[in-house]
Amino acid sequence: MKAVDLVVFDMVGTTVQSSPRIPEAFTRALETAGVQLTPEDITSIRGKSKVAAIRELLADRFHADDTEELIRNTYAAFKSYLLDCYRDGPVQPIEGASDVFTWCNEEAIGIALTTGFDRDLANLIVEKLRWGDLIDTLVCNDDVAAGRPAPDLILTAMERLGYVDVPRVASVGDTLSDLQAGANAGVGYNIGVLSGAHSREQLQVQPHTALIDSVADLPGVLSE
Repeated sequence: MKAVDLVVFDMVGTTVQSSPRIPEAFTRALETAGVQLTPEDITSIRGKSKVAAIRELLADRFHADDTEELIRNTYAAFKSYLLDCYRDGPVQPIEGASDVFTWCNEEAIGIALTTGFDRDLANLIVEKLRWGDLIDTLVCNDDVAAGRPAPDLILTAMERLGYVDVPRVASVGDTLSDLQAGANAGVGYNIGVLSGAHSREQLQVQPHTALIDSVADLPGVLSE
């Protein structure tokens, strides 16, 4: 009997190639609020809910009573810019991602994609990659009460697909928040990939069962 029933994959940086459009969107959106971001600022919030990321970036710079409308407006600017970019430009998968989805299907392992993006943007990416028939569910930031590092994205994927045995779930992601979410959910396989936002040195100190170069290496880990 296989050891894994469900794999919960992050999208950007894990199964979808990261793009300079994402940090550009953060930079442009925060500029509308009068905030200049550093590369370190952007790296620090990778993998998190985009609304939560913007809230975090603004929290230290503005009085709490004044930020909610600013957060909404800043997020709207972020989302508008990124939607335009993804509509007009290409979306590229991580090499081997589609093959891994096919392998999971052949092994009767469920596939969930999760993301800190809202559904309209996530749906656009999945549609452009033609992954609709390969995956079983897509769980987005606006589907859950709390984004990563909370476990909600993983637990919602399990609930939707009818999986209840969390030790038989694998979570795969490229950020600190991905690994923290996997640990908070209690998954049996908490796997970091080195194709995205954070380095081996950064991921190594987080709870994990394996670190791999790419999602393409996942079948070897789950077959051991």
